Amino acid sequence: MANNSYGLLCPISRACEILQPRWTIQILTELWSGSTRFNDIHRGVGRISRGLLSKRLKELEGLGLIERVEDKAANTIDYIRTKKGTDLEPALNALAVWAQRNIDAELALCDSNLSSLMWKMRRSFIANELPKKRVVIRFHFSDEDSEFDTYWAVIEPGKEVEMCVYDPGFDVDLYIQTTVMSFGGVIMGRTNVAREIDSGALFLSGNARLVRTMDRWLRLSEYASVEGIALLPKATQPTHARR
Repeated sequence: MANNSYGLLCPISRACEILQPRWTIQILTELWSGSTRFNDIHRGVGRISRGLLSKRLKELEGLGLIERVEDKAANTIDYIRTKKGTDLEPALNALAVWAQRNIDAELALCDSNLSSLMWKMRRSFIANELPKKRVVIRFHFSDEDSEFDTYWAVIEPGKEVEMCVYDPGFDVDLYIQTTVMSFGGVIMGRTNVAREIDSGALFLSGNARLVRTMDRWLRLSEYASVEGIALLPKATQPTHARR
């Protein structure tokens, strides 16, 4: 850190020296959202390499921001934030609120990692608003040219949500055709379901109840309700409905 020091007698600068290494804040926020295992943190953060993630976790442990908890009996390792780490929450929360209000929506949503987004989607279904049975939702992203542009969410009462990149073989209850920017905009409160359907960027078909109540069973980001949020322009890239 000494070689990269700003050389300023300023607490904000000192904090930046600790938090500025690439992926540091993203790892802390993924821990904040509930991930504790290496593989879960890796999937949640997205584009970080496994080697760099391991390095950053060791650095954060050395700084006293996280604790590495090994259970030899269960052969598991969890990474948990210390009090020093959790004390960062108000600052990171204020940063997120500022971004929602002051960063242009298209800039904030561009280059979003689809794999990371869909992995986080496991926590985005409100069970009480869904039918009391297995529900399968198929997502297709028409603007994604990566290996996986289609995902299946399998939601069963009393079980963890499964997010699959291969067809799980169940009947699909709801088909969602959209773009990464449009769907990410809904999740982040930069737009809403009705607005994206009207613009043609979001297409739903299947179970009528699921179609009509998407705004009830889809859990949005905790920052989606920020007052004065910068909205996504209404005209977004249209989808072409297909199955």
